[in-house]
Amino acid sequence: MSNVKTEQRLEKRDIIKLFTSGCKPAGMHKTGIEYERLPVFDVTSKAADYGSEFGVCNLLRAFAKEENWDYITDDYNIIGLKQGHDTITLEPGCQMELSIEPELTISALVKKVNTLDKSMQPVLKHMGISLLNYGVSPLSTHKSINLIPKKRYKLMAKYLWGILSDVMMRETAGIQGCFDFESEEDAIRKFRIANKLVPFMTAMFANSPIRGGVETGYKSFRALSWLNTDNDRCGFVGQIDDNFTFEDYIDYVLQTPMIFINRDGQPLDINGKINFEEFMEKGWEGHDATIEDFELQANLYFPEVRLRNFIEIRNHDCVNKGLQYSIIAIYKGILYNKYARNEIEELFEKFSYRDFAELRYNVPKNALACKIQNYPITDIVKEILYIAEKALIEENNGEEKYLEPIKELALHGVTPADIVLRNWNGCWNKDIRKLIQYVKS
Repeated sequence: MSNVKTEQRLEKRDIIKLFTSGCKPAGMHKTGIEYERLPVFDVTSKAADYGSEFGVCNLLRAFAKEENWDYITDDYNIIGLKQGHDTITLEPGCQMELSIEPELTISALVKKVNTLDKSMQPVLKHMGISLLNYGVSPLSTHKSINLIPKKRYKLMAKYLWGILSDVMMRETAGIQGCFDFESEEDAIRKFRIANKLVPFMTAMFANSPIRGGVETGYKSFRALSWLNTDNDRCGFVGQIDDNFTFEDYIDYVLQTPMIFINRDGQPLDINGKINFEEFMEKGWEGHDATIEDFELQANLYFPEVRLRNFIEIRNHDCVNKGLQYSIIAIYKGILYNKYARNEIEELFEKFSYRDFAELRYNVPKNALACKIQNYPITDIVKEILYIAEKALIEENNGEEKYLEPIKELALHGVTPADIVLRNWNGCWNKDIRKLIQYVKS
């Protein structure tokens, strides 16, 4: 008898079930955060490497031993840790991503992050590593940052064709928010609103003007790198004002060139030779498409807002000083309140898809100094913050306090990048060590 496992042929209806499985009653809607930071060596200010004696791999090993976390491995290489539903994983250039199990309140997320950071401090201190709340590597560039030993990252680096894809993979750190939906209609409405919010949010939280030890001329070099990574899989999905469904989103993923599939724990390189729709129809070298293949394909699709069995909003520089939770609070206030959703749609109705697309391209350089049509986006941002704050006050959980850090900046047309640049050209006297000290966790 044959022991060969037969792969079940994948149908689009199977994929749609992945998305509809996320539908939840409004009272069960939670909020999640994925929080990336840049590890640097305290002595040299250079990006911490993976494999040296005091590198990130040994940092994870020591922390797992002290705090009883389990290893996540790739060919016996430690590429992350897990404890329950919480994970610490490594991005391609050793950036450390903390992914917290979603919670009903932002306060619960804050408590978890603070507890974890406190427990990690002794190990970080021993290893001589600091985690930076900043959007791009301040001193080391991708040329001196090796990929961690995770097989998929080598295939991604080989495939991604944008001129700044290596910067995106190895140098950048961001913050993502995750949000629930009630139905397909609710999901698509929130998806559309989130896409329109993203350029304004990217501007508000711009925090990567210094890279490689020099001023770049961009407020968010991280956002610029995403514009130059892979147009097939980055940017807006659809025209964001179209009638849209789960199936429409899925079709975009299906029509995207494939990078690889996994079989028996090993990646099989496809390198863009077919898209997923062709894979479903014809297979690849004797392999039929499975639901796990689609989940991988969807995870290798990098739009501003990613739709799955929840909504993942992606394009914000890593920030600190409470601003990381301002990101979550703005989205939670607007997406989880029906009146706020109505108001934000009314605010945006005068703008076309082209307006939002142009803003997305202008924001990396100019952040809050941009205009949309003839409107300064600072005026729009004030309305966004007002709508979010009113919604959070109405919820009566006290979560409007998480908006205070961004209000102190954005209401005056200031971004985190502006503060960095003012200090960089002023009291820091272009000293990279002072920048690093400022953005440490």
